[in-house]
Amino acid sequence: MLLLALDTATPAVTVALHDGDDVIASSSQVDARRHGELLLPAVDRVLAEAGSKVDALTGIVVGTGPGPYTGLRVGLMTADAFGLALGVPVYGVCTLDGLAYAADLEGPFVVATDARRKEVYWARYADSRTRLTDPAVDRPADIAERVAGLPAVGAGALLYPEAFPEAREPEYVSAAALARLAAERLAAGVELPAPRPLYLRRPDAQVPKNYKVVTPK
Repeated sequence: MLLLALDTATPAVTVALHDGDDVIASSSQVDARRHGELLLPAVDRVLAEAGSKVDALTGIVVGTGPGPYTGLRVGLMTADAFGLALGVPVYGVCTLDGLAYAADLEGPFVVATDARRKEVYWARYADSRTRLTDPAVDRPADIAERVAGLPAVGAGALLYPEAFPEAREPEYVSAAALARLAAERLAAGVELPAPRPLYLRRPDAQVPKNYKVVTPK
């Protein structure tokens, strides 16, 4: 097994390579505006560090969000392109699940990432491997009572301490965590979902509803 994992659902552009036993190379850079520019060089760097070639990959793991439309689709389209070119499966893993796995907490907790517009993407977890709720997008004040008293991880939790007073790192997801989680689930015979994006809301850019009609004279 040689899994290439990547995620662009948060400001982190993160890539990792997993050989079936553990992560053998990884790279993470935080830059919310350069996902498309940074991702492929990161893939090249990780493969070179591991001494591997792209045609040796047996599968692709990609974070499916939730996340902003522009950043999230960079990772998903790149994963699909690798899968098609190499003829290998592409597995989707919820980005929040990767953060939960990296947090390695035993009891109930919350994962929250920054959704912009003064909102967070979030979900509740029973432990680092078990999600209790579907990912959602809400204003922190609107869910404060539901998450009260629970530890919380992720940039969204750190950004709104009034709603998440027990916020802690990790701030962003790492492809290393995604790769370990995916490899663990595959080894256990769990069928991983298709790489379908969790946008949860419409993109910021919208086609104008009313066009000004200009007629030739």
